[in-house]
Amino acid sequence: MKRNASHKLFGMASPVRAAVSLFALGGCAKKQDSGKVTLKVLNYLDMTSANSADEISQVWDAFARANPDVVIEREDLFNEPFHNKVEAYAAQGSLPDVVYAWPSGRSTTLHTRHLLKDLSPLVQRDGLTSQYLPASLDPRAQGAGYLAILPRAITSSHAFYVNKAVLRDAGLSPARSYSELRSQAATLRAKGYDTILMANQDTWVMQSCLFSMIAGRFGGQGWEEKILSGQAKFTDPAFVQALEFIKTLYDDRALARSTITTDYGSVIGQFATNKGAYMIDGDWRVGALITDKSTGQALIDPARQGSDIEITVFPDIENAPLNRSTSAILGTGWGMSAAIPAGSAKEDAAWRLIKWLSGREIQTWLLNTGGIATPTRTDINPADLKLEPMQTQISQLGTQYSATTSVIDGVFHSDVYNPLNDGLQEIGMGSRTPRQIAETVQRHYDEWKSLQ
Repeated sequence: MKRNASHKLFGMASPVRAAVSLFALGGCAKKQDSGKVTLKVLNYLDMTSANSADEISQVWDAFARANPDVVIEREDLFNEPFHNKVEAYAAQGSLPDVVYAWPSGRSTTLHTRHLLKDLSPLVQRDGLTSQYLPASLDPRAQGAGYLAILPRAITSSHAFYVNKAVLRDAGLSPARSYSELRSQAATLRAKGYDTILMANQDTWVMQSCLFSMIAGRFGGQGWEEKILSGQAKFTDPAFVQALEFIKTLYDDRALARSTITTDYGSVIGQFATNKGAYMIDGDWRVGALITDKSTGQALIDPARQGSDIEITVFPDIENAPLNRSTSAILGTGWGMSAAIPAGSAKEDAAWRLIKWLSGREIQTWLLNTGGIATPTRTDINPADLKLEPMQTQISQLGTQYSATTSVIDGVFHSDVYNPLNDGLQEIGMGSRTPRQIAETVQRHYDEWKSLQ
């Protein structure tokens, strides 16, 4: 998620924080009278993230200087306004020339309608195969069934952020099992702390950043493939048990029901100011907590990062068949409108931009600034970079788990995961039972499947 990031990296509930609406519906790339090529670009920009303001100069202005024959008309949007705009462009048949996108999930429309060009021939033509991790170029990992985007990260949609300063103040240490975590809740409340902080106002957060991992722990690796092949259902015991565990979190008050009203922009401030002992989010969230190079300020000072913060995965769940796992997915990247003619000046300009946006220099910059945790380029070594303690920890998150499982909105259609997202909130509010949600999701899945 992120989305994730992703991703889906991946959202705030508030309206657009920074929108540069430089083109209207119906716009498309054109060659100007001066001989320059104009590209319409839809960019995903989170202005709450440290160093986001630096993106303009480091990414876009740098490309413009190196490519004076290309004029970029960029629209910056974030979270739901971004996704809503993508759907609007798709419905109008006027997709921008270059688009930030997920490999599946939130970008399902772009993939299923084949609105993005297959980039494989361009990758092979330019000899880029060896410069990217094989998994990042696997067409089976993308919803279109071909290389619709050039990804720039491998994303863990779940990470468990531990505030050791809060735990020390309560006389506690990081929980290694759920029973231990549950037992800490009362002690933390007595000290005025929340146990787990989450931004559950946006419905995707619970599904992508926690429940996908929980579903994997109860269902095991490949659980989603069994459903897609007809060997299993959402109403089977494993999936219902995963939903019941979410109810358990709320019932045990390890996760407060008030998180359902916590927006994505607020939770990082809560964690940074010691409002809770733990925070659940994706690996990309480190980018919002580290030093912003333009201001020299960090939500969590590097000294505190080293002494007070630990990044791992959710503790072992006693009755779950698979523990020490996390949910992971191919990260986001950039795609090109399928409407751009092959061999045209527009295609050349768009491909130059995509190679830059997903290339070594930008991935290195993103890694330095917390924009990504695991780059897809093979010629980047995080050990060579001067990273803050939290960045180093997140780059080593892979040592904290022994198995990866799927991110639900990365493998199922929105007709399936949206009812689940809503259902997870309903479980939190106590308005519907886990069994009822499982039945609803299965019904929506059956309806979606019947149309395929």
